[in-house]
Amino acid sequence: MRVLGIDCGSERTGFGVIESDGRKHSLVECGVIRTSPKEAFSNRIGTIGTRIREVLLKYQPQEAAVEEVFHAVNTKTAIKLAHVRGAVFFVLGETGIHVGEYSALTVKSNVVGYGRAEKHQVQMMLRSMLGGEIVFETEDASDAVAVAICHATHRSTELRMTGASMGSAR
Repeated sequence: MRVLGIDCGSERTGFGVIESDGRKHSLVECGVIRTSPKEAFSNRIGTIGTRIREVLLKYQPQEAAVEEVFHAVNTKTAIKLAHVRGAVFFVLGETGIHVGEYSALTVKSNVVGYGRAEKHQVQMMLRSMLGGEIVFETEDASDAVAVAICHATHRSTELRMTGASMGSAR
């Protein structure tokens, strides 16, 4: 199954595309969508939506996953993040693919085995899981790959329990 993971942010939205059977994962592509705080926020949202749509068209994931909103102290930041997530979910909704949401705690527990793992520990485990000296452009990109892996492992279990296969999940 090909899975797109997304780590939303108003200045940097990470994305990661993996192939997975639920146990073994391989990286297809990852990166970050950057926007400038100097731009009008509506333009930034448009850029994020357009770029996610381009990733979807180029890599044709069968499913997607987005990191859930964390508790934000700054209300303005939380509202901006909610707008970004809205744009991302709108674009994902256009595709009709299954979309999962996972908390940072769940993602880290799934990938590292410890929900309070540091960013560098997540990256180290991702390199181990994916085999190789992967250089992540930003932590947003590695977080997005971790979200995709978390989704693949959760969906694999869910689909096995229902008798479906990873390839038929659409």
